[in-house]
Amino acid sequence: MALMQKGVTMLAERMPKVLSPKAHGIIDYASAGAFVLAGALLWKKNKRAALGAMVCGALQAGNVMMTDMPGGLTPVYSLETHGRIDAGFAGLVAALPSVMMFGDEPEAMFFRGQGVAIAAVTGMTDLSDGVAEYRPRSRRAA
Repeated sequence: MALMQKGVTMLAERMPKVLSPKAHGIIDYASAGAFVLAGALLWKKNKRAALGAMVCGALQAGNVMMTDMPGGLTPVYSLETHGRIDAGFAGLVAALPSVMMFGDEPEAMFFRGQGVAIAAVTGMTDLSDGVAEYRPRSRRAA
């Protein structure tokens, strides 16, 4: 799986940057919703997969909510940082079935597919768009 993830990352670097930050945010929210829905649907069949999906949904939504981009609620970090987090998150999502010991069950394919999709979306997003106007929160002058 790590080899496949590395291959997707290499391809993503060569992909045209066709997604805007707004489109990336919309896709991230849709992905978070898919994780939560999968968690609800898998609850009776596979509790480990359901729990993993719920946690991934919360992490995905939290990442976009804390990014300084369209759709972000609290600008804690830049879009460029969001992209770095997404790259690591894609690997985590793809490896989660093995870590939670359901890697040989059919539910694992959902997580591996989501991992590849997250890496591809990140690779196709223009992460430099909006970085110049990013302003970190300033502390109050004492």
